[in-house]
Amino acid sequence: MPQNSRALEFWAGVLVVLPVFLQAPWVRLQPFSACFFTLIPLSIGILLVQLRGEKGSQAGSLLVGVCGSWLGGCIFWGWLRANPMWHIPVESFALPLALGGLETRWRVGSGFYLACLLGTACTDLMILLTGVMQKWPDVVLASLEDAPKLLSDAAADLCNPQAVTLLLISGFLIASLARYMRQKAFQYPLSADAWLVASAALTTTLWIDGLFFITALIQPKLSGLI
Repeated sequence: MPQNSRALEFWAGVLVVLPVFLQAPWVRLQPFSACFFTLIPLSIGILLVQLRGEKGSQAGSLLVGVCGSWLGGCIFWGWLRANPMWHIPVESFALPLALGGLETRWRVGSGFYLACLLGTACTDLMILLTGVMQKWPDVVLASLEDAPKLLSDAAADLCNPQAVTLLLISGFLIASLARYMRQKAFQYPLSADAWLVASAALTTTLWIDGLFFITALIQPKLSGLI
């Protein structure tokens, strides 16, 4: 695998993790500034695609893809976080552009955005099927003092055979899909970087979800969900 592809995979993973530590607290305090920040990486990404060579173009495309996920997340978590049914509709605002970009020089960013959206959809589906969705508004609107207990209670509700089985099946399917994406990268060299970025983004999302669950059980105050 080319070194540049490995670097793209690494940065795709980093850019999935980044919102956990930066976007979540930022949006809670200053949603408008978090939204406007999108213009900075978006401008840098477009310039890299327009002015640099292949490596710069791929990095720029990835940044543009990140902007789609970032802005959707800012809008939802800034103003609509108590309405979980709006999560995917808001996050998917750039879906037509991403689908159209798969056959263009923006394919890396499109792959990243689509994989993040798919990972978010899978997470929300599991939250719905396991019955945690009904507690979502109380957790996200709670004060910093009350949120840990509510989050811990919600996570404890998942510790039953049916919920654990659903989570394990979901995790297996997501991991299998990420592996399938990596295999596609070797079958289609022209779009290999897009497949690898999508695989890395989806795999990282799975690890983050698992970390959230464990942290919510052990030490809720440390969970990025708060």
